Amino acid sequence: MRRPLIGITAYAEPAGWAVWRDVPAVLVPQAYVRAVTAAGGRAVVLPPDDTDADVLRVLDGLLLAGGADVGPERYGRPPDPRTESRPDRDAGELALLNAALAADLPVLGVCRGMQLLAVAHGGALHQHVPDLVGHDGHRPAPGVYGAHPVRFAPGSLAGTTMAGVDRVNSYHHQAVADPGSLTATGWADDGVVEAVEDRKRRFLLGVQWHPENDIDPRPVTALVRAAGQPTSPMGGLR
Repeated sequence: MRRPLIGITAYAEPAGWAVWRDVPAVLVPQAYVRAVTAAGGRAVVLPPDDTDADVLRVLDGLLLAGGADVGPERYGRPPDPRTESRPDRDAGELALLNAALAADLPVLGVCRGMQLLAVAHGGALHQHVPDLVGHDGHRPAPGVYGAHPVRFAPGSLAGTTMAGVDRVNSYHHQAVADPGSLTATGWADDGVVEAVEDRKRRFLLGVQWHPENDIDPRPVTALVRAAGQPTSPMGGLR
């Protein structure tokens, strides 16, 4: 049997390698690819592209990666001066996400990806978490991950997936204020939403932390497993 194909949404940023500096590039941290591969999947990098979502026809699951802020115009709020959005990612990823939802394709949202899930389901975001909680623990310094306690709703997908885990990593300055039609099922000790889900779907989970950087990236493993499950002849885009 072939490995489940997992599309990972990518960054479009200036990058440097070898002799090249500040070259416009499409990239994704290898940690995402490594986590998908370790779980038995095959990673497919998806650059920002809002022309169509036809690529989903060959994918078994979608991973919405972290990155820059979701544009506040997407949830009807004026921009905070500290918000840094990427309209090309918003447009391309929302096109993919809406098509994936229509097909009931397994979806995992990580950090920004969880926030995008909430926005796509009619929710809204806090644009700067320190203003909400009064500390910088969710993003201690540029390029430095924090860590904090977490709790999950008993019996939830997040709680089942993360059974026995009571602490997660952290690197974000925005957070879900309103999950829309999704259900919040995980929280940090300061009340910040750490997980959202929809149990009526095959697999739809958003996590605010970065499981791809954990030794045991359970949410990524759960996505790959769900993507590898057979569907009914009438289901999906195939």
